[in-house]
Amino acid sequence: MVHDQRSALSAHITSLLSAGQVIFTSEQAEQALGVGRGALLDAAERLQRRKALIRPRQGFYVAVPPQFASWGAPPPSWYIDALMRHELQPYYVGLLKAAELHGATHQAVMEFQVVTPKRLPKIKAGRNLIVFYYRKDIAAVQSGIEDRKTDTGKMKISSPALTALDLLRYPQAAGGIDNVATVLTDLGEKIDPFQLAALSDAAERPVVQRLGHLLERLGHADRADPMRAALMARGAAPWTELDRHETRDPDFTPAPQEHDDRWRVVVRRTPEVDE
Repeated sequence: MVHDQRSALSAHITSLLSAGQVIFTSEQAEQALGVGRGALLDAAERLQRRKALIRPRQGFYVAVPPQFASWGAPPPSWYIDALMRHELQPYYVGLLKAAELHGATHQAVMEFQVVTPKRLPKIKAGRNLIVFYYRKDIAAVQSGIEDRKTDTGKMKISSPALTALDLLRYPQAAGGIDNVATVLTDLGEKIDPFQLAALSDAAERPVVQRLGHLLERLGHADRADPMRAALMARGAAPWTELDRHETRDPDFTPAPQEHDDRWRVVVRRTPEVDE
């Protein structure tokens, strides 16, 4: 009986794949196969052991097409939109992954980075690692979220302007100030300066200051000027460090190399950009 259920689920998955669909929920499979929850779980677990199926979240399954068998899962872009609808959470693909999608490809991105207003644990899906970053005010940056077509539909990604702000907002996800500067060399010319200025109102002032400094340093002052006007409208900005990591230990904090009066940023080491 168990073998029959597993065969039925396997046939159902094959049918879905032939229709270009890789995801299904427990409820959908139970209804399609006429089985109960326990029987479905048993059949699904056997297919998971055979690497034909993954379960990123309880009740949500992703079939593994044959061409991705060696990877253990299809790309997260194939199912992230459906997964977040299953979670009932708004989201956008952001940070280094969004920068890569916008053409900033200096370095391989090891994580599929997603921003969402719910704290979610990371997902290991085959060779892929989906990592979630928390943003409470996701509605405030809605104008910086775009739809991007994928092989199975679409997903939401941050615009170049929102991506740039986020790279300074989530330094732990961006690989450090040198990596941020490297990414901005590619991303800078794609930033809409007026969208950047509008979105900067939802960002902390030190984030805006650091980004403005870096854009000007990298030759993208025209992208930063409207954002600086928006920053000045918020009142006088206190001085901030370009890289807070360098001041963690007072005994090893280097002396400032530069004080950027326009953005009120203290630079203790000039960022190194990969060519």
